[in-house]
Amino acid sequence: MKKWLKVSLILLVVIAIIFVSYTLYQFRDRHKGHEVDLKINSSHSSAIKAGFSKVDITPIDFDTWTDNNGDAHFNEKDGDVYQDLNGNGKFDPIYLAGFHHNRPASGVNDPLWARTMVLDDGKSRLALCVIDMIGFGHDEVVRVRKRLKESLGIDYLIISSTHVHSSPDLMGMWGVNEYSNGVNPDYLEFVMKGILESVENATNVLEPVYFRFAIDEEAALPMVGDTRDPQVYDAAIRIMQVMASNDDRTLGTIMNWGNHPETLWSGNTLISSDFPHYFREYVENGIVENDSLQIKGVGGISIFLNGALGGLMTTHPSIPIVNPYSGEVFQEENNGKIDAQGKALAKIVLEKLADKAVLEVNFANLNIRAKTVELSLENKLFKLAAWIGIFKRGLTSWWKIRSEVAVWTMGPASFVHIPGELYPEILNGGVESPEGADFGIEPVEVPAIRSVMPGQFRFFNGMSNDMIGYIVPKSQWDEKPPFTYGKEKRPYGEINSLGPETAPLLHKLVLELLEDLK
Repeated sequence: MKKWLKVSLILLVVIAIIFVSYTLYQFRDRHKGHEVDLKINSSHSSAIKAGFSKVDITPIDFDTWTDNNGDAHFNEKDGDVYQDLNGNGKFDPIYLAGFHHNRPASGVNDPLWARTMVLDDGKSRLALCVIDMIGFGHDEVVRVRKRLKESLGIDYLIISSTHVHSSPDLMGMWGVNEYSNGVNPDYLEFVMKGILESVENATNVLEPVYFRFAIDEEAALPMVGDTRDPQVYDAAIRIMQVMASNDDRTLGTIMNWGNHPETLWSGNTLISSDFPHYFREYVENGIVENDSLQIKGVGGISIFLNGALGGLMTTHPSIPIVNPYSGEVFQEENNGKIDAQGKALAKIVLEKLADKAVLEVNFANLNIRAKTVELSLENKLFKLAAWIGIFKRGLTSWWKIRSEVAVWTMGPASFVHIPGELYPEILNGGVESPEGADFGIEPVEVPAIRSVMPGQFRFFNGMSNDMIGYIVPKSQWDEKPPFTYGKEKRPYGEINSLGPETAPLLHKLVLELLEDLK
């Protein structure tokens, strides 16, 4: 009896040691001691140099499949078959991010890109790289930064995602099932190399520039819906065109608008950057309809900078998209719909850039403020996902993760970069305290971020330097019944959010960083 007791105790100790060791390994800090606390202030305006680049990061050499019943789930019992393109006798897919698990890519609709702008005022050098992905974790952002060549002289690199829902899973959440990591490590490395190449290429073509700024407040509003009250949008399109000083060539165009690139919706299995693909193509190359050029493009490299899309902002299947030239209406989610949406968005931008009201700026001062932030990981499902390896992300301390916020200004423009899907009411105002909310408090995230941003043109970019999910106003937080606005079910945002303290903390930090730049 004593022998069995001794054996049992030893076994329990061994199991406990294995459990603790595994837990410590899964939650290890991948970048221990890493911290960003950057402040670059330039008191005098100067000539700016800029460079643009784009690098194709579309997956190659992956197994495709045929969806027999059209449910966008791979299941051989349904008659689905895969094409063993590498001949190894097993299915080696690329899993698409967003909507649901087990949605492998069946092919490529249009390419994915790493698109970079580098700005240099003679004293500091800022790089902004936007990738066609649903998100890119902060640990991966830091890994890329550590591999930047010192000779490039980059003072600060921002890596943002368009948040497209037909891109490969780089977060881990959308594998074959809810217990499997969906990231292909070889493809993740391919994307990292693409980012590094894009930043280097843009740096190598720096030349003197001037800027053209414009904004359209309302024309894009019919193309986006708010699926959660209150009805607040980030629907204005903000534009920054960067022109070569010596010959007036367009080097690049920043187009900032808040909407989920998921118009193709959940049944799509083709790799795609969704409407941003056509949006960028038409701004660069012009819009052709029935073999006739309707409006001339500006050339250069266009970058789609997503905005505040929590809530959530989306072109869901109930929203029709109208081709602005043919008048054809697209309701069903298909390639024609994202093409029409790209035409409509590009038309707005191109017409604005042709308007005499565009503001031209020849000299500016570049100011940058960026800071590491520790965020509480309160979401129990996220904790479990990190423990079993769906999220490969470390903790900095007890249930704390490392993330980052950045703000920068240049002449009449200011930019705020936040690491997730911000609810537009935090950005533009309109946070409410609805009946049934869990905390029963007055709005915390006030004043609205955009109201305190300096300059005439106030750009906001989510999914920057991280992807932490939805950033929900604390006074609207709603996990427990009775639910707000008379709903019978809990709202979606809280399911994919770190917790209710995320929004107040990030809001406070953004305001502090903006104040530091004054």
